[in-house]
Amino acid sequence: MKYAFIKKQSAYHAYSLLCKVLDVSRSGYNDWLYRKPSKRAIANRKLLTKLKVLHAEHKQRYGSPRMHAALVQQGEQVSKGRVERLMREHQLVARRVKRHKRVYIQREQQKSAPNILSRDFSAHAPNRKWVSDITFIPTREGYLYLATVLDIYSRAIVGWAMSHRINGELVLSALDMAIEQRGSPSGVLVHSDQGSQYTAVAYREKLQSHEMICSMSRKGECHDNAVAESFFHTLKEELVYDENFATRKEAKQSIFKYIELYYNRQRLHSFLGYEAPLKYERMNVA
Repeated sequence: MKYAFIKKQSAYHAYSLLCKVLDVSRSGYNDWLYRKPSKRAIANRKLLTKLKVLHAEHKQRYGSPRMHAALVQQGEQVSKGRVERLMREHQLVARRVKRHKRVYIQREQQKSAPNILSRDFSAHAPNRKWVSDITFIPTREGYLYLATVLDIYSRAIVGWAMSHRINGELVLSALDMAIEQRGSPSGVLVHSDQGSQYTAVAYREKLQSHEMICSMSRKGECHDNAVAESFFHTLKEELVYDENFATRKEAKQSIFKYIELYYNRQRLHSFLGYEAPLKYERMNVA
């Protein structure tokens, strides 16, 4: 550390004086200054360059576990501890932003369905269990509402819709997209909360017409739909809280890119052993 300080300050002060003040020998400093870097130091420089590139590519969203997984997928043989140390030394940290106060949307209660999912957030294949929910995205033009349908097996977003209105058409559009994207599967358990958009006759009839099973969270139990809530938390942590959308159109474009180009296809998911959702499906489904 003393040698590094002397090198940095030698542009302003005589290095002989710095050596004297810091009580180090000039010969020792010269040996350090002109010594060839070790193989380990060279390797660390190369690794650090890769870390910086990954950090920028993922817009500072990755901490050391995902960075390590991404490097391994690129063929890099490196330990988790080494990645963590280099990131800490060079201040490559996952972006953390101030969380906004959560706003709850009051929804008219109609006849609900039983909680068949019962917090069993596992599935042995795609299109066995889907979860759906609605959240809001603030813009300077007003709220944009986002409805999603997530496949529990791969955590992929298989259907989504956005609108300035929070109504039954919003969740139906997301469901229609999921049905089309996944080839109209039957027998899927589709879980949601008890919002009026989900208890509406049109939504229930849509599920019935495709031989899908309706499941709903218990009243006031947000953890019954924890997987859907978790995606919204990730979306807001990694995108929304760091933005100040001027218009709903701008927010729509940004969210589309996040879901379709980044989350589903690139973002490494810890639940999936650090694979991207759609890649995980391709790797594990015959």
